[in-house]
Amino acid sequence: MTTVQDTINDQLAKHSVVLYMKGTPQFPQCGFSATVAEILKRCNVSDYFSVNVLADADIREGIKQHANWPTIPQLYVNGEFIGGCDIVREMYSTGELQKVLAG
Repeated sequence: MTTVQDTINDQLAKHSVVLYMKGTPQFPQCGFSATVAEILKRCNVSDYFSVNVLADADIREGIKQHANWPTIPQLYVNGEFIGGCDIVREMYSTGELQKVLAG
């Protein structure tokens, strides 16, 4: 039987950039998710895997446990948790996020 953590681990293993968000990149359902999607767009990252946590309550709770991070959105690069909206925004403004995404 596949657990929600197995599903999350599989998603992170198969995709180099994963954004767990409310809504979709085209139709975000919260301002924080919209901000992270826009930052990825500004970093010329268009080919990323997004997961709409509003469509799956198990994933929504499971991802919070996975990174021990209580809020959505959550950005992962190469399987590593980068952060939520505030951290991603700060990393983008300093240029650090662009380096992580390029690496």
